[in-house]
Amino acid sequence: APSAALRGALYALGAAVGFAVMVALIRHLTASLHPFQVAFFRNLFGLAFMLPWLLGTGWGALRTRRLGLYLTRGALSLGSMLAWFSGVALLPLDQAVALSFTAPLFTTFLAAAYLKEQVPPARWVATAVGFAGALIVIRPSFAGLEPATLLVLLSAVLTAGAIIVIKSLVATEPPTTVVAYMTLVLTPLSLPVALPFWQWPGVEGWAVAVAIGGFASLSHLLFTRALALADASFIMGFDYARLPVVAVIAFFAFGESPDIW
Repeated sequence: APSAALRGALYALGAAVGFAVMVALIRHLTASLHPFQVAFFRNLFGLAFMLPWLLGTGWGALRTRRLGLYLTRGALSLGSMLAWFSGVALLPLDQAVALSFTAPLFTTFLAAAYLKEQVPPARWVATAVGFAGALIVIRPSFAGLEPATLLVLLSAVLTAGAIIVIKSLVATEPPTTVVAYMTLVLTPLSLPVALPFWQWPGVEGWAVAVAIGGFASLSHLLFTRALALADASFIMGFDYARLPVVAVIAFFAFGESPDIW
C-alpha cells in the first residue's frame, strides 16, 4: 500500500489542479460580477455540494469542542478569499498565482514556529527555490507594488494562518467535518460584504458559480485529507503545481501568454 506521505502528495496534487480550474472560473465570473459577490457564491454553492454528505451522516457529524478554532479559521479564510478574488480580477492569472506561492513559505515558517514541525534542510531549500521561482515570474511588476499585488500577498499571509489552523483541527476532526464547517461559517459571513455589490447573474453566470462551488469543495476536501496524512510544510510544496496548470488554462481561455520571466 502507498505510504501516508505518498497518498498525501497525490491528494495535494489533485487539489492543486482543482484550485487552478477554480481560479480560472473566478477570473471569468469577476469580469461581470464583483469579486465579493463571487466569493459569496463560492461559499454558497460549496455548502450546497457538502449538503448530501451532511444529510447522509446526520448533523451529529458536526459535534465539536473546537468551535472557536473553526470560527478563527473562518475569519482567516474569509479575509484571504476576499483579498484573493479581488487580486485575481485585476492581475494576469499567472502573476496572481505566482504571488500566491508566497503562502508555502509563510506556512513553513508558521508550521515550524507554532506546530513545532521538524522541517528538514532539504524542505527549506525546496521551499526557497519555489519562492525564488515565483519572484522571477512576477519580477516585472515589482517596478511599483500595485494594490492588486498587495492584495494577493495579504491573501497569502492569511492563507498560511488558515492552513496552520486546519492542521491543528485535523489532529482531532475528520477532514469532511473541517470542510463542512468552513462552508457553514463562510456562507453567512460573506453575504453582508456581497450585498452592496449585488447583481443577478445570467444563466451562464449561475452555471459558472455552481462550478466554482463544486471545484472549491472537492479541492478543499483533497487538500484537507492531504494535511491529515503528512506535515503541512511537506504538503505545501505540491501547491506549486498550480502554476503550470493555470498558465496553460490562461493561455487557451484568456489569451494570456506568459512572458520570458
